[in-house]
Amino acid sequence: MPATDLPPAPDVLPGLAVVGGGPAGLIAAEIAIEAGIAVDLFEAKGSVGRKFLIAGKGGLNLTHGESRPAFDARYRERAADMGAWLDDFDPDALREWARGLGVGTYVGSSGRVFPDDRKAAPLLRGWVRRLRERGVRFHVHHRWTGWGGDGALCFDTPAGRRSHHARAVVLALGGASWPQLGSDGAWVPWLRDAGVEVRPLEPSNCGFDVGWSERFSERHAGAPIKPVIGIWRDAAGHEHQVQGECVATRSGVEGSLVYALSAPLREEIKRDGSARLWLDLAPGRTRARLEDALSRPRGKRSRSEHLRRQTGLSGVKAALLHECHSAGTLDTPAALAGAIKRLPLRLAAPRPVAEAISTAGGVSLDALDASLMARLRPGVFMAGEMLDWEAPTGGYLLQACFASGLRAGRGAVAWLGGD
Repeated sequence: MPATDLPPAPDVLPGLAVVGGGPAGLIAAEIAIEAGIAVDLFEAKGSVGRKFLIAGKGGLNLTHGESRPAFDARYRERAADMGAWLDDFDPDALREWARGLGVGTYVGSSGRVFPDDRKAAPLLRGWVRRLRERGVRFHVHHRWTGWGGDGALCFDTPAGRRSHHARAVVLALGGASWPQLGSDGAWVPWLRDAGVEVRPLEPSNCGFDVGWSERFSERHAGAPIKPVIGIWRDAAGHEHQVQGECVATRSGVEGSLVYALSAPLREEIKRDGSARLWLDLAPGRTRARLEDALSRPRGKRSRSEHLRRQTGLSGVKAALLHECHSAGTLDTPAALAGAIKRLPLRLAAPRPVAEAISTAGGVSLDALDASLMARLRPGVFMAGEMLDWEAPTGGYLLQACFASGLRAGRGAVAWLGGD
């Protein structure tokens, strides 16, 4: 949301500095201002909440209706840490908070929670207005560039370089996905220089490169592949499967099914150099039924027409069979049925982090105390996607940003001696 230009912030801030205007930073600012702490919020772009708005273009997915502890488990190895944050601010609390802004919510058929109007802009607009009315001072076009030698926060602004001292800071700088919206990971070396452990930023909820032939890429890039079942093996060699859909891209695959598996697939690539994902192209039919249907005489029909009539496969699904198998290997009904039920995709690499929906890696939680304050940087709290956790889409990402921002805000208030 646009912010009115204000006089420059004083060299010594009266209360809390929040750096980053996404949901984590905004909720931290709200917690502090409600506790009677003066808040100056600095944002690199010309308005706050840009990624929040973009995420809401197809319908703002605030959180998820899944019950706990299954909800906590979505954060994988960070489930225990996330569980503690959710104890403070769980999905019901987030929905109640939205209601306080006049925004009702509902649980969709998939369990995802949306505003009644499915829009992000009215919620963000009301939120920013309320923060301004309560006294939060917004400073846009202030790009944080680390700390000065005297410990001051340094910013590049249209008026030149500025620095401000603050007794407490909440950093909510985002990860490295969608850098055009402000989250570019430029903060990583500054925190490392300050002694804070930061794990490499990696793509999460991302697509993967397969390396299609030029013919396949030209004909089928952008084609949806649905419905399918994705089959993969975990690090222990156990197979798992989930039904969903994905999309063929010019270089590989993306979409909700692939995003949901991005963490284990990314780790497999790091470990083994590539990852294997199998697709069941006909989820509603058994291999035996497919083989029986494909064994029927095709008469004068072409092989592709016979495949379509007997299995329903055509277009990109039929093309995948030929793309992923060499000539002559699918000549028998048994081989073709087997390929349909277990089509192998070799994933060579995740797409770059700048293209990903979210980011894995970031500030190690071991470098922070329970209030999310840096152990080696007293008075500096951190929240949101810049921390080392990841989650699938579906509301889990935003929920964690809100919950961590609230915890960091409360930590800052306590540090400053507020209520």
